[in-house]
Amino acid sequence: MSELTHKIRTSFICTIPSAVVTQALAQAGADTVVIDQEHGAIGPENLHAMIASTAGTNCRPIVRVGKRDEAMVKLALDMGAAGIVFPQVNTAQEASDCVAMTRYPPRGRRGFGPFIGHSRWGVPFQEYLPKLGGTVLCNILIETKDAIDNIEAICAVEGISILVLAPFDLSVELGCPGQLDNPIFLKAVEMFERATTAAKVQRSTLAMTEQEVQSAVARGYSSVGLGFDVLMLKSAATAAVGWARQSVM
Repeated sequence: MSELTHKIRTSFICTIPSAVVTQALAQAGADTVVIDQEHGAIGPENLHAMIASTAGTNCRPIVRVGKRDEAMVKLALDMGAAGIVFPQVNTAQEASDCVAMTRYPPRGRRGFGPFIGHSRWGVPFQEYLPKLGGTVLCNILIETKDAIDNIEAICAVEGISILVLAPFDLSVELGCPGQLDNPIFLKAVEMFERATTAAKVQRSTLAMTEQEVQSAVARGYSSVGLGFDVLMLKSAATAAVGWARQSVM
């Protein structure tokens, strides 16, 4: 197991609006934390604190925005995020637009204003652009039938850092919610994997068990999401309650 996992990048998805939780996951050794503003309870008040809490670690804070909205992207990056995860991207043109939001002119249209974010990276304000401006990650979620149908064109878009297969959303979209062994879902996954392999685009997905991590590594995924903070907390708490009740019995 260790021979496999040391070659793959890991992440946790943070839905709890807490710098303490984010810091703990970053300190645990994750390569990335995904601060989730799409499905999490995280507003702008907590965003900066959660990003800043990763300082002093090798963990990169990335923000999953609620939608392809330029204002949300600008705020997250100016708070010090290392990159953006974009949901609901269906076409190559939409993917290209996402890249443009994460790049400064002339490559994109990001406005300059990292007055706060530069401190997260320990660089002077004046050095943020030359040192960090070109390092921002643009990660694209593949979670719809349209995205799968257009996957080859999306793979051809320059500037995408990684394509992320979202199994739960995609299975719902395909009419087989949660049925990750359904032939319809497996065919879509095969199309995704074949296209990303041919285009030499890095890919990621959820892998929340040891067996799923091993399978993802064997199939050429370069990174995996290991779980959601709130579900991990609830699972640990449920197990602890069970132990306590069994000991009484």
